[in-house]
Amino acid sequence: MATEFKMPKLGEVMEEGRIVAWHKQEGERVERGENIIEVETDKATMEVESTVSGVVKKILVVAGETVPVNTTLALIE
Repeated sequence: MATEFKMPKLGEVMEEGRIVAWHKQEGERVERGENIIEVETDKATMEVESTVSGVVKKILVVAGETVPVNTTLALIE
């Protein structure tokens, strides 16, 4: 069963973030605590760690897109 990896809230007033880069691609394994994406907010660009270990099954939001907090970015099995 796949786990949804969602856009985290990286600050108190953050409402959306832009995916700068994916550090993992579909089919690649990611470990919990490993950097999986780089996100740009209105204040900074930050690395975001995976909350689970598994294989990136499907990337739903590509680099360059801006999405609201809690949007599902990828599915990890």
